Amino acid sequence: MSNSFATIQSIAASTFRSTRDNNTTVEKDENGRLILAGDAFEEASYPKYLPTWDTTEHYEQLTLFEFVDPGTRANPAFPNLLSNSNESLKVKRLTPKFGTEVRGVQLSQLSDAGKDELALLVAQRGVVVFRDQDLADLPIEDALKFSSHFGRNHIHPTSGAPKGFPEVHLVYRSKNDSLYDSFFQEHISSIAWHSDVTYELQPPGTTFLGMLDGPETGGDTIFADTVEAYNRLSPKFREILSGLEVLHSGVAQAHSSRAQGGIVRRDPVENFHPLIRQHPVTKQKALYVNPQFSRYIKGLKREESDAMLNFIYDFISKSADIQVRASWEPKTVVVWDNRRTLHSALLDWASGERRHAFRLTPQAERPTEDWDEAKKKAEEESN
Repeated sequence: MSNSFATIQSIAASTFRSTRDNNTTVEKDENGRLILAGDAFEEASYPKYLPTWDTTEHYEQLTLFEFVDPGTRANPAFPNLLSNSNESLKVKRLTPKFGTEVRGVQLSQLSDAGKDELALLVAQRGVVVFRDQDLADLPIEDALKFSSHFGRNHIHPTSGAPKGFPEVHLVYRSKNDSLYDSFFQEHISSIAWHSDVTYELQPPGTTFLGMLDGPETGGDTIFADTVEAYNRLSPKFREILSGLEVLHSGVAQAHSSRAQGGIVRRDPVENFHPLIRQHPVTKQKALYVNPQFSRYIKGLKREESDAMLNFIYDFISKSADIQVRASWEPKTVVVWDNRRTLHSALLDWASGERRHAFRLTPQAERPTEDWDEAKKKAEEESN
């Protein structure tokens, strides 16, 4: 197991573990759910989004569904999302190729055409930071209806969720917990690059993370551009990577949750995906591997596979010139495309402030390296 993988598993497990530290405890309600006790409900800005872990939940394996990216329907001039008549609109590119900040657009008020344009903008820019959003103020079912425009809402196998809404993935660090001290007794860095739940047959595409409570400073999220990472490679090396498939596994995540006393809603799965993934809208190619869930390259010996994957991980982690850092202000919603980015939360504050966020994670298409080749193959098989 790589150091990066061990790091992210430790942080992920802490979502459940940290609730049992110091001032916050977990107890069972009358229906068998594990819920937060103590002062959590009184102090949280959004109690409806506090995590619960339903020990009675168990879901069947996910099945394939037909997916059409909303970005394919979008007007590339963005008249419904970035209207010239919007006097409050402010758009700032965070880097030349990757990352944008938008003010003056309310995501919850977008028309279907505006949502289509949002999918296209996020596909093009990788990550878009929207300020002053009211998505968290909506009823949770309305927030899920909004995100369902971008794909089937994913149910995370192990994370806490609001009571009755397993489709919402919650990020939660308790107030005054001991995670900072305990984590850095065993690690020197909290950086843990990953793309979300890539072990699924149809992993996420357009993804939303909204901040509910956070430290005054710290707890940022960093993103890496895996399209630019692919483009930086030599043509010869890209040729070597073409056609390779990588096993993505959710087994360790499930084991980690069980070991911490958490839940596993669905038996863990493993799937092979192409190492190079082409976006269905932009047609850009990206490196589609991450140290949290990627295990090995099919057909290579383990030492060969490790050398190649570790080269990619090391290259991306050291390339600050393909990265962007998203800071969190109150009511910020960050939208990113999981198909063309990696990201990592930062554990860098020891001030005792709660960090509480919700993620809406619509699933997208099954990863494909070359859409033209896939279409050609499908036509041949149908004849």
